[in-house]
Amino acid sequence: MQQAISLANMAINKKNWSAARYALSRARVLADALPANVAVPERERLAAARKRFAARNTPAAKKVRQAKTTAAKRAGGKKPAPNKSTAKSTAKQPKPAPVRDLGDRFINRAALGYGQNRTT
Repeated sequence: MQQAISLANMAINKKNWSAARYALSRARVLADALPANVAVPERERLAAARKRFAARNTPAAKKVRQAKTTAAKRAGGKKPAPNKSTAKSTAKQPKPAPVRDLGDRFINRAALGYGQNRTT
């Protein structure tokens, strides 16, 4: 149970939500299998991990995420304008399709049944 809770906490820290969901479900199954008076500290750790997992979709978490992205955008400054080429490009003519070079091929006429006719 401790291992499942620690795996859930690690997954939440890494924002690997699918792994966190799986680890929390495993920890919940283990906690439900034990009597209520056993493993009380682990149940408290599990409840705290569930709260952290649930906070990923709250409006407060979204505001923090938006604040981080806008701060990162401001730090970079303006992007330089792309340089325009001064030379006018000429109209390109399409390349002709490549001609297949079949090379020197020899046909084995005997294998096709066109060999010499032998009459006996």
